[in-house]
Amino acid sequence: MSRNTLLRRALVGLAAGAALAIAVPLAASAHVTVNPNTATPGSYATVNFRVPTESETASTVKLEVSLPTDTPLSAVLVQPVPGWTATVEKGALPAPVEVEGNTISEAPLKIVWQADPGVGIGQDQFQIFSAVLGPVPDTGHIVLPAAQSYSDGSVVDWAATPDEVAADDTLEPAPVLYVNDTPPSGEHSHSHGSATAAPAEEDHSAMAASSTSDSSGVALGLSIAALVVAAAGAVLGALAFARRPKRG
Repeated sequence: MSRNTLLRRALVGLAAGAALAIAVPLAASAHVTVNPNTATPGSYATVNFRVPTESETASTVKLEVSLPTDTPLSAVLVQPVPGWTATVEKGALPAPVEVEGNTISEAPLKIVWQADPGVGIGQDQFQIFSAVLGPVPDTGHIVLPAAQSYSDGSVVDWAATPDEVAADDTLEPAPVLYVNDTPPSGEHSHSHGSATAAPAEEDHSAMAASSTSDSSGVALGLSIAALVVAAAGAVLGALAFARRPKRG
C-alpha cells in the first residue's frame, strides 16, 4: 500500500470522527422539549417549550401543543412573543371531568403559536414559548404532543409517548411534564412549584441553556469517544506512513 493511500485513509478517519462528534449533539438536542419537565399537583406551573429548527431550507412558522382531555387544565395563560400570535383554543371535552371539586365539560384543548408574515425560526436557531398551565392534575405525567410546521409546508409531529419511545427510539418524542412519575433515566428533573406568570424574557436564555445541557450529556460523551477514535486512526495512519521504508 502506498504512502499516499495510508495518509488518505488516516485523514478520512479523522474527518469521519469529527463529523460524528458534531452530528451527535445536534441530533440529540433537536427535539421540541418542555422545561422544566416536572410540576407539583395542584400548582400553576410555568413551562417553556423550546423549539429548534432542524430544516436546512425552511423555517419554523407554527407550533401547536395539544393539551390533555382526560386530565384537563382549566387555566392556560400564554406569554406574548414578538412576531408571533398566540392562541388558546378551547372546546368541549369528550366527557365531563371533575377538577378541584368542580365538574367541567369544556377546557383549553390546544395552544397555537403562529409566526407573523416574514417571521420564523431559521436554521441554527431556536425559540422559547412560555405558558402557565394549571391547576396541574394529580396524575403520573402529562403528554403534550407538539406539531411543528415549516415554511415549506412540512410538519413534524412530536407525539410519541414515553412508552412508545421506549419501545422504538426512532419515534419523535412528545414533550412530557412529569407530575408524580419520575422522569426516565437521562432526563433531569428541575425545581417546580406554583406560578402565576411566565418568566421574564431575560430568564429564557438560562432556561434554554439548562435544557440543552440536560439533553446533551450523553451526546457529549459520544462526541468525545468519536474524536478519540478519529485521532487514533490518524495516529496509526501517520505511524504506518513514517515506518514504511523509503524507496531508493
